[in-house]
Amino acid sequence: MYKNLTATLLAVCSLALLPAAQAQNAAAPALSAPPLKIGFVYVAPLTPVGWVRQHEDGRLAVNAALGQQVQTSYVENVAEGPDAERVIRDLARQGNQLIITPSFGYMEPTLKVAAEFPQVKFESITGYKTAPNVAVANARYYEGRYLAGVAAGRMTRSHLAGYVAGFPIPEVLQGINAFTLGMRSVDPKAQVKVIWLNVWFDPARERDAAMTLFDQGVDVISFHTGSTAVMAAAQERGKWAIAYHSDMRSVAPDAQLLAVTHTWGAYYTARARAVLDGSWKSGNVWGGIKDGMVHVGDFGAQVPAKVQAEVLAAQQAIASGKLQPFHATREIRDNRGKLVVAQGATLSDAQILGMHWLVEGVQGTLGE
Repeated sequence: MYKNLTATLLAVCSLALLPAAQAQNAAAPALSAPPLKIGFVYVAPLTPVGWVRQHEDGRLAVNAALGQQVQTSYVENVAEGPDAERVIRDLARQGNQLIITPSFGYMEPTLKVAAEFPQVKFESITGYKTAPNVAVANARYYEGRYLAGVAAGRMTRSHLAGYVAGFPIPEVLQGINAFTLGMRSVDPKAQVKVIWLNVWFDPARERDAAMTLFDQGVDVISFHTGSTAVMAAAQERGKWAIAYHSDMRSVAPDAQLLAVTHTWGAYYTARARAVLDGSWKSGNVWGGIKDGMVHVGDFGAQVPAKVQAEVLAAQQAIASGKLQPFHATREIRDNRGKLVVAQGATLSDAQILGMHWLVEGVQGTLGE
């Protein structure tokens, strides 16, 4: 008993001899690290479906996966150009350590702000220029576009499709060309009429363009813009439409042929984790169907099972590498007759990323 008492007293005396700060540290609980602040910039208003919605779903996926380790926020409807630079800079000043800018026109503003805040990490989505603290990422949307073209080729009766497009940048041209190639792979007579808007989000103009195309005999339509206006126009006119970014059957339950959807949650979560554990590095990611970043599905109820099965089989072939949209089983020419892919050849990633031509079968010119 005395031995135990002596030991206890010695322990108490030893603790008393510790410096005051050390004693306090011994008694205080460990403080948790502050959350990683992540800011998102959206080029259009946040709506239930569409381009911005898919990135917002990605942000929510980060929250769900990382919980209290992160604190995320977003600014919506930010125009490309000087306003984007201002918003990105404000997010950096507010202490965001990772800033995600998902729009092609945000690339230069992102690079400019990144040079001012070298300690902040940036993800330029759909951009192509990197810096030590700027990574770029994009998805191979053209793979989904090719599959949508196969479905359109099977369902058209007029052999004429329409395409409402934002800007003639490589990403959009890849989609138009892949859609046309997919359509003509099952309907050699198919033609695709393109209307350029030179804007990403303008529901009124998107609707007007769709209606113009329907008046010109189009019975299936696709688009590369930010709203659901083209889908709503197809529903109104009783035509087929390819949903883009999201499943849009809530807007066009009878018109939707299928949806080309892209998902960002896994990528954003991985990049946030990399910042948290100190492994983040700049780089260039271009993922597609095999990576789960792009997929087609959400077929309309009126699409025959045989067509659905054909499209899904082609999707699996792309995932496995057996099918490549820009492989020329026969030579591929542009719509001016110039040879662009020799028979048996396949475009390289560099050639796809620099695409600046429209394939045979497209009615229209670049930017018109």
